[in-house]
Amino acid sequence: MTADVVPSKSTEFIKDQLYFAILQQKIKSTAERHCFCIDEELAYENFYADFGPLNLAMFYRFCCKLTKKLKSITLSRKKIIFYTCGDQKKQANAAYLIGSYAVMHLHMTPEEAYSLLVSRNSTYLPFRDASFGTCMYNLNILDCLRAVHKALQFGWLDFSNFDVEEYEHYERAENGDFNWIIPGKFLAFSGPHPKSKIENGYPLHAPEAYFPYFRKHNITTIIRLNKKMYDARRFTDSGFEHHDLFFVDGSAPNDNIVRKFLNICENAEGATAVHCKAGLGRTGTLIGCYMMKHYRLTAAEAIAWIRICRPGSVIGPQQNFIEDKQSSLWAEGDLFREKMRSERENGKMAVTRILSGVDDITINGSNKNRTPKKEELELYNDEEERNGLTQGDKLRALKSKRQKNCFPKGGTILQLLSSTKTVAQILPFCYLNKGKSYEIYHFLFYKVFKRSDLCCK
Repeated sequence: MTADVVPSKSTEFIKDQLYFAILQQKIKSTAERHCFCIDEELAYENFYADFGPLNLAMFYRFCCKLTKKLKSITLSRKKIIFYTCGDQKKQANAAYLIGSYAVMHLHMTPEEAYSLLVSRNSTYLPFRDASFGTCMYNLNILDCLRAVHKALQFGWLDFSNFDVEEYEHYERAENGDFNWIIPGKFLAFSGPHPKSKIENGYPLHAPEAYFPYFRKHNITTIIRLNKKMYDARRFTDSGFEHHDLFFVDGSAPNDNIVRKFLNICENAEGATAVHCKAGLGRTGTLIGCYMMKHYRLTAAEAIAWIRICRPGSVIGPQQNFIEDKQSSLWAEGDLFREKMRSERENGKMAVTRILSGVDDITINGSNKNRTPKKEELELYNDEEERNGLTQGDKLRALKSKRQKNCFPKGGTILQLLSSTKTVAQILPFCYLNKGKSYEIYHFLFYKVFKRSDLCCK
């Protein structure tokens, strides 16, 4: 009977109740089984050859869907079969979802969940970065499961207070393009611009657009990793700390930059918002270094978690850089924690400066020992801009392009970054070359009104 109900080579996750299967074609539910597939419903939005893992919102929606089925009275006597019949990329994402669910809701270890996934001699395509070149680093499903497990341990992943609509709102380019990597500690975002506008199809936001959200969520420190695109005083004059740690787009930071970054974050009063051009490569790389030092994540776990939170993060040689830094950052973290523990035992207050040589970080006049002019010039080297669009420019454009419904005809209703209680209608100035499927918008004015004034709330 079971053999007729459950497809062969299915993997049992809950005895006589939940199964996972990789099939050649779709199957139908019957009186004895309930089958479902998310291959088309939850689709990864790629930049280039990357295809996963699916982001945090998609994982959340999958968990809600599966939990509802498992608790359903009408399905209580049926065997629930979650299956995929897509290509290898779809199979990898489906396996990542059910494996992560097992870690989070069935309390399996990552190794236990992974062993079930490969128990039928199944092999899965490893995830890769968002570059257009040759894949330099493989991220496998076990890495993702371990990342989810660590996130649960450290309290970064808690669906009881996760706002999926907020996540999906703010990760969109027109709404700020940012994601929390470690809630309450690190936010990664796309680099601000001198003024809000649309450039190459990508909505750019002025620094002031972020202020209300940053203040509401206790973000006190801003770290810029790309060349100057806006005056940092727009942040500092409004009470934020601002630091510049430039290194070339697509490259890995030197040890001096890593050391400065870690010290800034260790001494920040509140949360830290980090950006480069797109808020993906350089941003993810340095946040990953902090995660390895202070949470002892492996390089693969750090990369996996950052990508689950913000797809496309950590690119090309940056992946190998993080891996190379793992052992030294673990050692630094062990010393850091031992020193803090010793000071607590001796009744001393925690030090505010752990490593030396951090007073030369520019904070636009708020630091007594500013970066020497010569070094400052090196920080803002224009090398990355000389050959046209950088990697960050291309990634931002791709992200905006795939979000096709950003600006519907006749104007669009968007929630302003500056308030959760007001919205604005951005009116298009003109439509050009409609036959070529793109439109140009000019921001003549914002029509601001209360959300309650909308006909559809």
